[in-house]
Amino acid sequence: MTADTKRYLDEGAEAQRIEVSRRTLQRWRAEGNGPPYIRAGLRRILYDPTKTDEWLASRTFPHRAAELAQRTA
Repeated sequence: MTADTKRYLDEGAEAQRIEVSRRTLQRWRAEGNGPPYIRAGLRRILYDPTKTDEWLASRTFPHRAAELAQRTA
């Protein structure tokens, strides 16, 4: 695999990588508040690990008050 080749993970692999269930990823997709995904077919969902990591970083807070402040902003 070259440096220019992106590696996408399927739903099961991405769920395992970020330590959540497949059902959690499905629920996040349905609610519209999960990591970005690619629909590669009628039933094939792929994730770019880099984009998921960015999504996770955007949801990282030093304390609860900071999280609540962002929600009300």
